[in-house]
Amino acid sequence: MPAARQVLLPLASMWLLLHSLLLASSLHSASAFPKGCYPSEEEGLKTFRCSNARLTEVPRDIPNDTNKLYLDSNRIPFLPRDAFRDLPVLLELDLSHNAIAGVESGAFQGLADHLHTLDLSSNRLVSLGKEAFSHLKAKVNLSDNPWRCDCRLQELIRAVDLAAGSGAGILCHSSAQEEHVGKAFLQVIADTDFCNAYKRTTDIAMLVTMFGWFAMVISYLVYYVRQNQEDARRHLEYLKSLPSKQRRSEESSTISTVV
Repeated sequence: MPAARQVLLPLASMWLLLHSLLLASSLHSASAFPKGCYPSEEEGLKTFRCSNARLTEVPRDIPNDTNKLYLDSNRIPFLPRDAFRDLPVLLELDLSHNAIAGVESGAFQGLADHLHTLDLSSNRLVSLGKEAFSHLKAKVNLSDNPWRCDCRLQELIRAVDLAAGSGAGILCHSSAQEEHVGKAFLQVIADTDFCNAYKRTTDIAMLVTMFGWFAMVISYLVYYVRQNQEDARRHLEYLKSLPSKQRRSEESSTISTVV
């Protein structure tokens, strides 16, 4: 028994030490996450939840094997370039119910090949360029944002794949035409082409500008001709008042100058 005890005691000590190291490592890893964020596994998919965590930016220490990321119901105002660059297997991204008013081009860079769903509903998006979703194949929810209905939004809607049923929630919060306010944007663009209207307005403005410049050039030429005619008339009257010999010499000089 004493010999067996001598063998078992070191083994037990090593096991306790290993268990303590693993526990410390786990606690350190958990403490690295922002308060209110935690990893889990749902339906066989690795999930990272940061719902209602009072975040003001996208966390940096998200596990890179995350399949589903929940950042909903926070205070995130802006998505910078490469915000999700280190998430090579991300399938679902929920950014709903934040304060997002801007998305930098390249914010979703690296997600194009694998992201399935992207939820940006209930934010503060007013205008967004289609380049923000460049090459993204995910189903996108853009509903419940204070959109300005114009050519830019029309180009965006035609560039993304809207999540089923979300189109009815994309309403015109503001528009150049008052009758569009409060209406579903998909309904409005069925009858109105904002981009053609914008192009016509731009063409008219260009024509008005060109006409203005043309009128200025014509006015200057008319002024220049009249001024020269007046100067020539005065000079001829002056020549008539001179003696005949000197007058002929000056007249020939004037004619050659005019020619």
